[in-house]
Amino acid sequence: MSKISIRKIASSIKFANQGLRSFFKDDPKSWLHITAAILVVILGFILEVTRMEWLILVLCIGLVFAAEIFNSAIEKLCNKVEPNIDPQIKIIKDLAAAAVWTLSLTAAIIGCIIFWGKIA
Repeated sequence: MSKISIRKIASSIKFANQGLRSFFKDDPKSWLHITAAILVVILGFILEVTRMEWLILVLCIGLVFAAEIFNSAIEKLCNKVEPNIDPQIKIIKDLAAAAVWTLSLTAAIIGCIIFWGKIA
């Protein structure tokens, strides 16, 4: 088993930050998610959500971002493996996009449940 060092951890964090920068720079959908997250946070402050509701909202935001990052990675890998149009690659990309869409809808429903309880 390899020894964990501060240098290896720092290097891993550096690479992860490079990935985040790449995601926000290269993926136009990232700005849609940022906008939605900012609106959720603003609404959370305005409607004074509880600590538990904040935990749920932050978890949903993080999961949607993570799903979109995975989707971007899968798309880039598919494009590298097969730059031409391929039916199997299309299915793989569609499935990855469907995962993001499913999680985004779930997060939106959760947000509506939390916020509707504050408005109604």
